[in-house]
Amino acid sequence: MLSIVKTSLRISHDLLDEEIKDLIEAARRDLILSGISSDKANEEEKIDPLIKRAIIIYCKANFGFNSGETDRVTSVNRYQESYNLLKNHLSLAGDYNV
Repeated sequence: MLSIVKTSLRISHDLLDEEIKDLIEAARRDLILSGISSDKANEEEKIDPLIKRAIIIYCKANFGFNSGETDRVTSVNRYQESYNLLKNHLSLAGDYNV
C-alpha cells in the first residue's frame, strides 16, 4: 500500500515513508472506528478497490502540500469531504461493516 500511496502523492523518494506509513495506518484505524470490518481495512494482498481509494484520499487530505495556503486548504477540504463521503457509504454497506 505504501508504494500505491506514494505514487498518488507524486513522491518518488523514501524520505517521507514513515509519515506516509503513519497516515495509512491512521486511515485504516479510522475506517475501523467507523464500523468497517478490520479484515477489509487491513487487507494487504487483495485490497478492496474502495478501501484502497479511501486510504489514498485520507492520505491526500492529511499530507502536507507545497502549494500556497489557499490552494492547500481548498484541496484538503475537498479530499476530506470525499473521504468522509466514501467512509460513510462503506460503513453503511453490508459487505464492509461488521
